[in-house]
Amino acid sequence: MGGVTSSIAAKFAFFPPTPASYVVVADESCGGRLYIPEVPRRDDVDVLKLKTRRGNEIVAVHVKHPKATATLLYSHGNAADLGQMFELFVELSLRLRINLMGYDYSGYGQSTGKNIDKIGMVRCPVLVIHGTADEVVDCSHGKQLWELCQEKYEPLWLSGGGHCNLELYPEFIRHLKKFVLTIGKSKAATNGSKKTAVDSDSQSKTSESGTSDAFELSTDLPEASRNSLDSRLEKSKKTNKPEKSRMSTDHVDRFRRRKGLVW
Repeated sequence: MGGVTSSIAAKFAFFPPTPASYVVVADESCGGRLYIPEVPRRDDVDVLKLKTRRGNEIVAVHVKHPKATATLLYSHGNAADLGQMFELFVELSLRLRINLMGYDYSGYGQSTGKNIDKIGMVRCPVLVIHGTADEVVDCSHGKQLWELCQEKYEPLWLSGGGHCNLELYPEFIRHLKKFVLTIGKSKAATNGSKKTAVDSDSQSKTSESGTSDAFELSTDLPEASRNSLDSRLEKSKKTNKPEKSRMSTDHVDRFRRRKGLVW
């Protein structure tokens, strides 16, 4: 019965867009390079088809940034696909100055375990962000995950944040930038410790002259559009209506595209 229960639960937990929002086409004029016709073609984005151990084929996109020193693996929500997430992936790569790898799940519902059982195996810094007013997944779940992390980073519990609107909070992108900055400094320190004192001193001087530009994110990015996001957020905080639960965590980027909003 356990297998049947898992199968039924998966049907209620995963909502892949039907039909899919995109197709993958091979451009024979470019050596068979893959692309997605439904989104803008970019030289800094690779579309990939990856084989799994089970013989399945999953589609992934690799967004590259020229100054990146880190790569973010993005696992999207339960009711979206790469076609819907593409613009957000490009925006995150640009704003955080990182490479980003996004992928679609194999058939949706091919889950092989619970995150609560796996999180202790993760050996890299983990940032947990959760809304305190999430009516779909209670904030206690995020806190439990954070407690079990081996390498904890300062979590962000967004007061009043729901299940699908965290990206509208100014603290969200600021905290994410700080996390990337910290990872960059930690990586630089680790690499420097393997060199001689002379090399380390030289590297420090070079860094001060601007080679750490890839992580100088918090002071030089425009915030002109923030007012429109904040005003919407403040308006939502003043209402007494509880936030409605939504199935996907990623539809907020559709709202941003319709309104022409950016971070």
